[in-house]
Amino acid sequence: MALRWALAGDEEAGALFPDERTPTRHVGRGAYAGLEFLHVNARTIINAVPPQSLMPFRYTINSYRGCSHACNYCFARPTHDYLGLNIGEDFEKRIVVKINAVERLRAELRSPKWSGEHIAMGTNTDPYQHAEGKYHLTRGIVEVLSAARNPFSILTKSTLILRDAAALATAAARTDVSVSFSIGTLDRSVWRLTEPGTPPPDQRIAALRRLTEAGIACGVLVAPVLPGLSDADDQLRSVVEAVADAGAVSVTGVALHLRGSVREHYLGWLDGARPDLAPLYRERFRRGAYQDQRERDRISEVVRGAARRFGMTGRSPTAPVPPAAPVAPANGEQLTLL
Repeated sequence: MALRWALAGDEEAGALFPDERTPTRHVGRGAYAGLEFLHVNARTIINAVPPQSLMPFRYTINSYRGCSHACNYCFARPTHDYLGLNIGEDFEKRIVVKINAVERLRAELRSPKWSGEHIAMGTNTDPYQHAEGKYHLTRGIVEVLSAARNPFSILTKSTLILRDAAALATAAARTDVSVSFSIGTLDRSVWRLTEPGTPPPDQRIAALRRLTEAGIACGVLVAPVLPGLSDADDQLRSVVEAVADAGAVSVTGVALHLRGSVREHYLGWLDGARPDLAPLYRERFRRGAYQDQRERDRISEVVRGAARRFGMTGRSPTAPVPPAAPVAPANGEQLTLL
């Protein structure tokens, strides 16, 4: 397969690799069987978000492309299409690894152009997906940011973050650090159906509790809220109650939206997995990527109301304001928090 690395738009110079034709392939074995890792050398690792973006941060780091969490609604899937890979199985099993991410970060933080702005991680694909257990890039990035006293935030669905609890606590004593967990439902049947590669939601809540006890501020995104699967008022309130009990300081509800090729991918999956829901989804998304504003407002208000009841704020520190159109950083990397 010819991989279109030159079209990735991921690096300042417009090319993902020093030699765009020959990424180094490594076949996963043991715990990583079934995965293929594509080693690359990034030319830059801190990505700038354009000023017009509605995201609550201006800079991001994503050390992986593709995600073995295999969430079928994931909005980062089109980033693989840019590389000439498919947004289905390739996205889930062929993971791009920026093996020089830690070294690049050290260099970029030393630049006189860098003034210590907040950096968000997990805005594209999960920094604690399975590959992190092998490559430890997120761990290295956390340590470098901590040593530099550079503020940062992390969004994840993974309990692997507990491995770095001590490093995160050290960083939190030096600078502004926050963690957000994405927990869209407590229903294990919905979780198995829609997020097959992630830890169960109750395990994420347990991880949230442990990080909170370690002194790390944790928020939650109840996201994405899936029509007919996880959008009932009592389902939303149950998530808020559980994360409040675990010590979350904030919570945000975000309705599912389906942009571009993800819409076709998700609806195609739905036709096979839950054909009974297909008419509902086609009605909800008949006008485009977003559901009706009233439905989005309903979800937000249910979550906000439950948050107020438990003394939390209604917004997580890394939560997005869902934009009216896709937003990409200045260098072309797709942004998503879901």
